[in-house]
Amino acid sequence: MFLRFKTNIDGIALPERFTFPFYYVPHPLAGIAAKELQHHLQTQTDFEHNFGLEEGKEGPVLGKMFGVLVVRNADGELGYLSAFSGKIAEALTYPGFVPPVFDIHLEDSIFSRGIVPINEINARIKEMESHPIIRLLRENLSELKQEAEQNIKEQKALVKQKKKERDQKRKETLDTLTKEEYELLHTELNEESRLIAIRLKRLKKEWSQKIEACQKSLDNIQSEIDVLKIERKEKSSALQAEIFKAYTFLNQAGKSKSLLDIFGDEVPKAGAGECAAPKLLQYAFLNGMDPICMAEFWWGASPKSEIRRHGDFYPACRGKCYPILGHMLEGIETDENPMLQNMAFGKKIPILYEDEAIVIINKPHEFLSVPGKHVQDSVQFRFQVRYPEATGPMVVHRLDMSTSGLMIITKTKEHYQFIQAQFINRKVKKRYRARLDGIIKENEGTIDLPLRVDLEDRPRQLVCYEHGKRAVTRYQVLERKENQTLVHFFPETGRTHQLRVHSAHHLGLNCPIIGDDIYGRIGERLHLHSEYIGFIHPISKEWVEFEVEAGF
Repeated sequence: MFLRFKTNIDGIALPERFTFPFYYVPHPLAGIAAKELQHHLQTQTDFEHNFGLEEGKEGPVLGKMFGVLVVRNADGELGYLSAFSGKIAEALTYPGFVPPVFDIHLEDSIFSRGIVPINEINARIKEMESHPIIRLLRENLSELKQEAEQNIKEQKALVKQKKKERDQKRKETLDTLTKEEYELLHTELNEESRLIAIRLKRLKKEWSQKIEACQKSLDNIQSEIDVLKIERKEKSSALQAEIFKAYTFLNQAGKSKSLLDIFGDEVPKAGAGECAAPKLLQYAFLNGMDPICMAEFWWGASPKSEIRRHGDFYPACRGKCYPILGHMLEGIETDENPMLQNMAFGKKIPILYEDEAIVIINKPHEFLSVPGKHVQDSVQFRFQVRYPEATGPMVVHRLDMSTSGLMIITKTKEHYQFIQAQFINRKVKKRYRARLDGIIKENEGTIDLPLRVDLEDRPRQLVCYEHGKRAVTRYQVLERKENQTLVHFFPETGRTHQLRVHSAHHLGLNCPIIGDDIYGRIGERLHLHSEYIGFIHPISKEWVEFEVEAGF
């Protein structure tokens, strides 16, 4: 699996530290390895897989994440390993790629042995659920319920009709009968009413007994099926736990941990350990190789919900890989995690306007709006220090850390609530300027793509028509130049990463914002700036507007 570089790598210095897999610019060696792997993918004949790159190719379209790990082998040679996430063309292994960490489909494996009794239970459940007697009982039960409903409905109508006749008879005879005759008639009519009520009650009971008997026969069979389903669930859970326990990962020190050990009380995510990065490191450690640097790239058409551009590099996923790689990279010095760094250190916040109620600022890029999980320094923190007597949250609205531009700060709770209500009721006018990587053909338009958070890779957002919240953005092209498009964005909603996703997604503009380190390519900065905002002032009650130029 150790591949020697075909490209001349003489003169390329090795990195001082290993790649931080969740935020990186590929080292030149990893970039060369990735190019060689991509060439192999274009020319190989080992498998047929529809990546969505060729029109008319058979099979479902399924892009894949590939990874390369530059290593030094036991002989001191530099080379690289290749891997892919999950399966390709329904197989886990191919020549030139490292094997999976744990292959549950191997003959006589834990899975192969443990799935046998589960499959037997599945066969019994399927046989019982498809047995003719169950179908017959269900049909009988349905017919009995329909007949009972109709029969009782008719009897109730008869009761109602008889009551109407009795009432009419009482009314007609009230003045024609003697007192003794009327009381006798009244007694007879009451007895008739009682007998009709008894008949209705008996009818309901008879039907209830028939339905209950049929339901009981069906329940007896269903209870047997339910017992089997419980047994299946218990065996499946036990098998899963056994697999998780056997699914072990090494680190450079030779220390092994299972998925159960790594995830602790949390149930491991589906597909955990099947991504390219753990496969690469596992093979390197098993074969005494020293990891130098790594990179992962997407190959093929983008999934419907995510943003994945063919050939672009992407970080490892956090939901599945973060816990695993945390163990596997233990003891290896990696590049710094930018999430732990205070990117605002040494930066000042320009104040554009201030009065007794509000402050208008031009937030620098790479500056948190509110304190983060690891970094306290933020717009909110700075202004709480600046105005210790201020009340309320102060920060009325947020900008992404990487986005620069106008923000409103309030000094009292009342003023905060007044302006916040305008945001809620969409009375605030906003305009953003962005430079996109690519050319947009239309001069203007509207993007309407619902968004929700990617639960396995926060804070990344997904386009989701089932669970997403509505997100609408109007845009207007300002300039097209050198394969870039300068645009104005007018967001009608304020979802997390809305403008970034609407720019990059293939159902949106299909052109990520330049410098977008989540949905595009890492750059010097994100070219997204909040340049205009208009709202009603909380004291004067007059419309006010503010504008500031972008720094790109």
